[in-house]
Amino acid sequence: MTQEQRQARTVGGTPQAAGHASLRRTNLSLVLRHLREHGSTSRSDIAEATGLHRATVSNLMVELLDRRLVQEVGVDHAGTVGRPRRAVALHGAHIGALGLELNVDYIAVHGVDLGGNVLVDRRLGFDAAGSGPSRSLRELGLTAREAIEEMTRAGADPAGIGVAVPGLVDVDHGVVAFAPNLDWHDVPLAARLSSALGPLRVPVAVDNDANLAALAEYTSGVAAGTADMVYLTGEVGVGGGIIVNGRLLRGADGFSGEVGHLPVDPSGGRCGCGRFGCWETKVGLAALVRMATPERAYGPGSGPVPDPEERVAEIARDLAAGDRQTLVAVAEAGRWLGLGGSILVNLFNPRVIVVGGYFATLADWMLPFAQAELERLVVAGPAARCRFVASDHGFGAASRGAANVVINQIVNDPTAIMRPTPQPSGA
Repeated sequence: MTQEQRQARTVGGTPQAAGHASLRRTNLSLVLRHLREHGSTSRSDIAEATGLHRATVSNLMVELLDRRLVQEVGVDHAGTVGRPRRAVALHGAHIGALGLELNVDYIAVHGVDLGGNVLVDRRLGFDAAGSGPSRSLRELGLTAREAIEEMTRAGADPAGIGVAVPGLVDVDHGVVAFAPNLDWHDVPLAARLSSALGPLRVPVAVDNDANLAALAEYTSGVAAGTADMVYLTGEVGVGGGIIVNGRLLRGADGFSGEVGHLPVDPSGGRCGCGRFGCWETKVGLAALVRMATPERAYGPGSGPVPDPEERVAEIARDLAAGDRQTLVAVAEAGRWLGLGGSILVNLFNPRVIVVGGYFATLADWMLPFAQAELERLVVAGPAARCRFVASDHGFGAASRGAANVVINQIVNDPTAIMRPTPQPSGA
């Protein structure tokens, strides 16, 4: 058995039961994952890459074709002698994955099919912080239904929904345990969204926004494949997704990554979590707006707010115009970003800190100050070799990651996708 097969037989660190059905599921997943990562290829190349017998691959391909998860895409002539080999590729245009993000001041939507084709991608301004759980979940349900209808019209039925939220999440039960900037406590988001969807009955999974964004970055971002990295959200709040040795670090109870609540200034302002001097009170978007444009300050509980990209665009225009107050505010936020980043580097020794949200938008102005402070404060000095880089996913990283979780579930267990019902002859 190859190393990749052994890894595929473990989900979340728990060995799956051995046996024919489990082994077949593992092998189907192995083939599907290879096609997802490497694109179209021949059956013989799949056998060579995975260590599976050619006859086994051919047998597995029959089932994957039957489930419409792969398709034959022509003839592969590369490097062949004799009879050409028929190539296969990931298909699944009829299978969708919907990612949603509910944050303080917006709802983001990202829907794709199994092949990675984007079917819906947008962000809606919404004052979730001032709306409470019931109204927010009603709005989230309406947004999800509209997205599902749009994906269905495109020919893809969502196999699942992933939801990203800025807070502590009990992933196993789909419960938001505590989201300080939303003022949510023990909200059963998965169950309530499932209820709001009614007869659609699409499975719902919930996770922390920074965790999902980190997975998106690790899969397809500017530092894709970097085994040790940290992702930082740049929202009203600041969260962190931590990848260690290629795996998401969740902690004993699944609540790791709440880096925005690192205490960095005992005499600092009050945070949404109720404590004082948290890191996000220095580097969160609301903190920057208060420093740069105090007359337009906002934050949790302040009422309707503009889309965060609109607010950041205003700051970027002021920076480009050389507004001194804005330049000073961004430099200050950058130094605090570097200070908190140095704590993370001292703890986890990542190779890269990827910054998203507004951090990425203002990276040209902010990151030089952050990098200088990071290098000044990291104990290992130049030996740590960590750098800040700006995400190119913008404010959509978490919703991308949420959709990606659904895709991973399908790839991990292709047998969960039902075979199409044969149509009666003459139908």
